[in-house]
Amino acid sequence: MERNEQLSAPPEERSASPSVSVIVPIYNAQRTVEDCLESLLALDYPRDRLQLLCVDNASTDRTPQILARYATRIRVLHEDKRGPAAARNRGLRCATGEVIAFTDSDCVVDRLWLRFLVAPLHDASIGAVGGTILSKRPCNSIERFGEQIHDHERAIHEFMPPYVITMNWSSRLSVLRDVGLFNEELLRSQDVDLSYRLFQAGYTLAYEPRAVIYHQNERTPWGLMHEGYVHGYHAVRVLQLHAAFLQQVRAAGRHGTRSGAAAARRDWNAALWSRLFRFGKTLGRTHASLMATVRGAR
Repeated sequence: MERNEQLSAPPEERSASPSVSVIVPIYNAQRTVEDCLESLLALDYPRDRLQLLCVDNASTDRTPQILARYATRIRVLHEDKRGPAAARNRGLRCATGEVIAFTDSDCVVDRLWLRFLVAPLHDASIGAVGGTILSKRPCNSIERFGEQIHDHERAIHEFMPPYVITMNWSSRLSVLRDVGLFNEELLRSQDVDLSYRLFQAGYTLAYEPRAVIYHQNERTPWGLMHEGYVHGYHAVRVLQLHAAFLQQVRAAGRHGTRSGAAAARRDWNAALWSRLFRFGKTLGRTHASLMATVRGAR
């Protein structure tokens, strides 16, 4: 009870803030990166306890020129190996904070985001914290449906095994080093892979609804179906990597719920977008499975 009372107190009434390194992987983000960086610079967090790290993942658009304008206020790093896992690991190697927070270059963070996101980590049993992910406003029905795709409360409290999404994630740096950082062989779904490793190492995952970010969700039917395809395609490799662990979870009868899908069926638009997203996901998984079969036959 004492811990819950402490977490519900206003941020300024909590104990001394830990030092934090915020890491943002960036690739060809000329349309969104300025809003992201401006929101980070406006954070309500002690400046002497905050390190902002942007990792340019070999962008080919105007992103490097934009980042150069922020170089006096934000440390800009470069990583030529493609993929957000490699970019985030580059940031982790240069991080000086006790705590690491991740967001993405197409996100805008709330002013109090960081205070709320790091607060639960005083509990040493927590390996990662995820906050609320909303669509940038204004948004259409497809963008709003994206909030169901990125529903951290379901991902952490309802799914088994749980996972945290890196666009709104915090962990202690020592914990990330303990489990081996991000798997750079994975171009997507690295956060699910790392979450599973944290869970298997005995850590719990926590949801903090007051740590809010706004994400540029897909806004067209094609974009939504493509997002589903990408999720499905890259999930196959993660499922293969953790096959034995997932089999143990299934054998123990610990399964995720489908309450989010039920909620989608009550809204006609959401139900339509849910079917489209799941169709794309099925295509992605089928494609990845076929590719794996072809590689295995060679």
